[in-house]
Amino acid sequence: MQMYDYLIVGAGLFGSVFAHEAKKRHKTCLVIDKRPHLGGNVYCENVDGINVHKYGAHIFHTNDKAIWDYVNQFATFNNYVNSPLAISKGKLYNLPFNMNTFHALWNVKTPAEAKQIIDDQVKKYGYKNPKNLEEQALSLVGKDIYETLIKEYTEKQWGRKAVELPAFIIKRLPIRYTFDNNYFNDIYQGIPIGGYNKIVEGLLNGIDTLTNTNFLDHKEELSAKAKKIVFTGPIDAYFNYKYGALEYRSLRFEHEHLNETNFQGNAVVNYSDLEVPFTRIIEHKHFEFGKQNHTVITREYPEQWTHEKEAYYPINNKENQSRYQKYRDLAAHEPDVIFGGRLAEYKYYDMHQIIASALKKAEKEFHHTMSS
Repeated sequence: MQMYDYLIVGAGLFGSVFAHEAKKRHKTCLVIDKRPHLGGNVYCENVDGINVHKYGAHIFHTNDKAIWDYVNQFATFNNYVNSPLAISKGKLYNLPFNMNTFHALWNVKTPAEAKQIIDDQVKKYGYKNPKNLEEQALSLVGKDIYETLIKEYTEKQWGRKAVELPAFIIKRLPIRYTFDNNYFNDIYQGIPIGGYNKIVEGLLNGIDTLTNTNFLDHKEELSAKAKKIVFTGPIDAYFNYKYGALEYRSLRFEHEHLNETNFQGNAVVNYSDLEVPFTRIIEHKHFEFGKQNHTVITREYPEQWTHEKEAYYPINNKENQSRYQKYRDLAAHEPDVIFGGRLAEYKYYDMHQIIASALKKAEKEFHHTMSS
């Protein structure tokens, strides 16, 4: 039986970056994933020439030049800029909240007019010490923006009333007094031409991989294949839910192929109203400026999470955080296991953050192994 230096559980960005760094240092790796494909949540499926983001929209953005240069080794990025739209009560609004949004809401034309309305509403409806998400939002942006674009969308997303959600979910809400619909403020932004699979294939080039392989079902047998394990799955599952399950929100995706050139004119359109069961529609071709005479759209439905469903958004309330801390303490006593990534760290990460985290853990690991 071949012995590897590292068994990497999970072929998402964290596992793939770690494997790539290990290989550069002449370490051997076996990367396994329970899904039938590599790439984790950034996996794209080519449907009639359109790269469909199978697990929700992934838009790469970062201010870190080193991370940008790192991903550009494996793919060329286009100049896609994320400028989502929101539909509320039949009316279209630009996101993030900017002068275009305020013009649509109040017909204002200058930053001073918009600022005056927001300041007046914050003064009237805001709270000194917001106790929940509703109070927090009212204290940041006032009543109109909150009721039109935040309240129902957020309740739908989290499956709870805004007054039942903790205030920390929205520490800040960016307000821009410019006519700028660019959602991200980052210097670097785009979509890899040819899809994210190119990056994952580049990272895992020359590395042994196994799909349709669930580590937790064959823990002893698979662990015996390597000196060390890099675990990117759910930390609570690794420890057999000893302290109970960490909670998440899940998503369900409904993909549809349409025989029309252009369904909504934008990659991302949010549906704010509670009566619409999905939170947004993604039209994938717009990520890569596709000219096909057909299109693929995806409706995104937030769902209650169960063990059978994918875990997307950690519910980082006090109870879950203290439970996670107990699992972290257990993890500290596993010297031959490196825990990393969204599920192992019970943390919502953007792609650039997950790559930075994997590089940091790899650097620490290989610096340690070289010096010991």
